[in-house]
Amino acid sequence: MLKMTMDVKNLDTVKLADYLERWIDGFQGPLTAEKFAGGQSNPTHLLKARSGDYVLRRQPPGHLLKGAHAVDREYRVLNALRDTEVPVAHAYHLCEDPDVIGSVFYVMSFVQGRIFWDPSLPELPREQRTALYSELIRVLATLHSVDVKAVGLGDYGRSGNYFERQIGMWTKQYRAAETETIEAMETLIAWLPANTPADDGQQSLVHGDYRFDNLIFHPTETRVLALLDWELSTLGHPLADLAYFCMCLRLPSTGHIAGLAGKDREQLGIPTEAAIIAQYCALRGIGAIDNWAFYLAFSFFRLAAILQGVLKRALSGNASSDNAVQVGQMAGHLAQLAVDLIEKER
Repeated sequence: MLKMTMDVKNLDTVKLADYLERWIDGFQGPLTAEKFAGGQSNPTHLLKARSGDYVLRRQPPGHLLKGAHAVDREYRVLNALRDTEVPVAHAYHLCEDPDVIGSVFYVMSFVQGRIFWDPSLPELPREQRTALYSELIRVLATLHSVDVKAVGLGDYGRSGNYFERQIGMWTKQYRAAETETIEAMETLIAWLPANTPADDGQQSLVHGDYRFDNLIFHPTETRVLALLDWELSTLGHPLADLAYFCMCLRLPSTGHIAGLAGKDREQLGIPTEAAIIAQYCALRGIGAIDNWAFYLAFSFFRLAAILQGVLKRALSGNASSDNAVQVGQMAGHLAQLAVDLIEKER
């Protein structure tokens, strides 16, 4: 189910309806707006208008870190993937004029379906859990098989040295949002550059936040209807997405970001990490993956840096979610999980 709240601060629905009637074919106001609960970055609203339902994603108010909350990039990706096999919502309009609602935003179609917030999928029978995991990996492999030049995304990111550049960027983002010294993060900031694998030439469109609650499944079928939240997308190494998703196997099953640590995944019908990797590699036609511990450690580090930014915004009064402080405070725990992982591999 979708989680909603009536909190629509700083959203002038009358002005917005007038604007959208001029820019979206067939749009008819008046409209009402509800904010989707959850999400720590770009506020997202369900718009109910006389012409139907739409979704609006906007930059948060206040000071933003350079390069963050790039909703214009999200809009570009949705348009580029419109005619591919990757399931996405229909992008209607991008507004780069902050005077309309106070920040840059875009409007896309509202896709009705199921969103699963807990990767253990407690609401489903065992056989459906297995099928949903298989579908999720199929969609990821499909995404990574898109010809980026053919869809107009050949310049969507830089070529080569993806992890080297990402480590540098997220280190800077972390430093800009740092509120205290986290020793595990300091360890990762030193370890990751020294252990980055040689560039193997793989490059694809990467989603950047690939997880269950960013997928909308068909109301009754085991089929993804839309992949959401493209804020962190870029051209990069596809194994970054795969490792990021596999983090959920190691995250605690309780807390603000649900994982599967301690769960009996065999009993639940959830595939092992080895099975997930094997399915993905078979779909993409690639061989065994070396340096898996690095890709996982990088994923934990990157998410920890993101959550540190969430905490910084929350302490500055610009959080998108009510539980932003609690979520942001998980940065240190995630970093420690990565340190424990690499120490175990030594």
